[in-house]
This record gives sequence, structure tokens and C-alpha cells, in this order.
Amino acid sequence: MTYIELGARKIGTGFPAYIVAEIGINHNGDMDLAKKTILAAKKAGACAVKFQNYKTEDFVPIRNLEYEYLSQGKLVKEFQYDMFKRYELSDNHVMELKAFCDENNIDFHSTPTNNHGVDLLKKIGVLVLKNGSDYLTNLDLITYMGKSGLPTVLSTGMALISEIDEAVRVFRDAGNENLILLHCTSRYPTPPEDINLRKIKTLRKTFAVVAGFSDHSEGAWAAAGSICYGAVWIEKHFTLDRNLPGPDHRFSSDSTELSHLVEGVRYMEKSLGVSALGPTDEEKGSRESFRLSCCAARDLEVGAMLSSEDIMFLRPGDGIPPKNKDLLVGRKVNKCLKQGDPIGSKDIS
Repeated sequence: MTYIELGARKIGTGFPAYIVAEIGINHNGDMDLAKKTILAAKKAGACAVKFQNYKTEDFVPIRNLEYEYLSQGKLVKEFQYDMFKRYELSDNHVMELKAFCDENNIDFHSTPTNNHGVDLLKKIGVLVLKNGSDYLTNLDLITYMGKSGLPTVLSTGMALISEIDEAVRVFRDAGNENLILLHCTSRYPTPPEDINLRKIKTLRKTFAVVAGFSDHSEGAWAAAGSICYGAVWIEKHFTLDRNLPGPDHRFSSDSTELSHLVEGVRYMEKSLGVSALGPTDEEKGSRESFRLSCCAARDLEVGAMLSSEDIMFLRPGDGIPPKNKDLLVGRKVNKCLKQGDPIGSKDIS
């Protein structure tokens, strides 16, 4: 698989990386905030925004399971059920956000946690589905995603290679080859020593898929660097303001950082170039100006026999190259040469 089509856009090697602003639950249950965050992601250069149309009961049925996180510089403790329920999007919310994205010319997709969520997203016309790292082992849902016919993104945080293999197999067994695997480290934020960008190349080669990077590190460097390992899909948590209350804002990119990320990714794409060794077209014009030629190291009279000490190397490089210096040693000059004059083939006998 060299590329996947999302509408008129191609995702794969040789095409611009698809950059996703993962808004997730950073809307804080506020639709106005969600829409402002979408517009900020669009302005920063993101290709798409991603939300989560989960149902809390699908993964947190126990209501007294506690969760700790940092928010606004303070440690917050609360029940997971209450937290996730507070940020849960209704079907109407999902449809409203999709319509808003369509109006503002930015792609919308989301992470469902059940079959109904998949059906809803397909009904409203999303181009792609997303399955989170926590749901990589939910093979029933991945099978259902495969049967939807939609391209699907699977994040692989925390996964053993056998778990990735199982997920890929059931998706393909559902008759769908349009799969994107994202390397992901499920640590928030991810320190540099745990980023492991080389895994992107391993995913691409091992599973013959389009591969990308779900970035939980701080800053834009890792995302830009992922381009060098074949990432063509980059996802980054995004917030309108890191100081907003909630579990994900503190490690999300704000508008400035996302703009830098987009700029860095596009710069790296241009910088990759070709792998064949040799001068670029622009360098070819510089070779004569910047390279060296054999020149007289001192004033030389007619008949002087050249020694190694009589030869120095100077710009420009339009004369005898330094590698041919030994061919000049022991030869007589047939004209007077000033120090620094090039020694040409007609100047020796």
C-alpha cells in the first residue's frame, strides 16, 4: 500500500503529510469552545480535526474508579466516569461539528467506541475512522470498522507486535485494505527518550501499510523529524489554551506551537529530496567557482622545474584539479608564473 485516498487527497509516500489537530475532549463539553478550537486549528494549518464520539459506559462502567491528572497547575482527583461523561458528545453534537467543519473547509473525523458510533460517522460522511490505542485490542470494533469500507487509522500505543498483527489481520479479513498505522507512545507528555521515531519505519515495512505518528511529546521537533522515517499522517493534541481546566490541555499544542509544527513538517518534506548521490542542479553551477585548481605557490621563471612545494590549491576550480598535482611535479614551466597564477596544461612542457 503506497497511498490511501481521502476524497481528492492522497495520503502516502510522495504526498504532503496529513496533519490532524486532535481536539479530543479539549472542547470541555462546550460547543462554542469546540468551534473556536476548530477555527484555530484551521488557521494554524491543520488538514483535519479529530474528536471522540465515545460512550462512557463502553469503557468505564465502574463509577467509583478514580483518576488523577494535572490541570491548571494543580493535581485533580475525580471519578473517571464523571470526567468522561462531562466531555461526552451526543450524536447531535457530532453532526453539528461535522457540519461546522464542512462550512469551514477542514476535514472532520472522530474516535467511536461502539458500532453505533461507526454508523453515525459513516452516515454523516466522514472520510476516515480512528481507533485509539486503548481500543487496539477491541477486535470486534476493528472488524466493524473494516466492514464499513472506510479508511481507518489505528494507533499502536502500548501494543505488543502480536497485538498490532491481530488488529491488522481482522481489519483486512473484513475486506478492507485502507489502513493507516500510527506509531504512538502512550505517555503524556512523552519524553524524547521514549519517542522512538524509528518505529514508524518498522510499522510501514512490517505490515505493508501507510504509517504515521501520533505525537504526545512537547514541542514540534518530533513531529517534524517523523517525516524522515516515512510518517505521512501526523496527529497532535490541540487546545485553544493550555490553561483551560481538564486532563489533556497541559500537554496539548496551542495555536503557536501547531503553526510551528506545520511549518516544520512542510520544511522537512522539502528537505528530504532524493537519495541518489551527486550534486544538485544548483550545485553544478557552483562547482567551478568553489572547487580548487593547481596554482603557483611562488613566482616561477621560465624553465623552472616544478616540485610539490611549488604547487598550491586555490579557487576557482576551472584548472587542473588537485588530484592531478603529481602529474605536474618534475615538469618545466614554459612561461613566467606569478604566485597564485593557475598552472594550465599549456604552461608546462
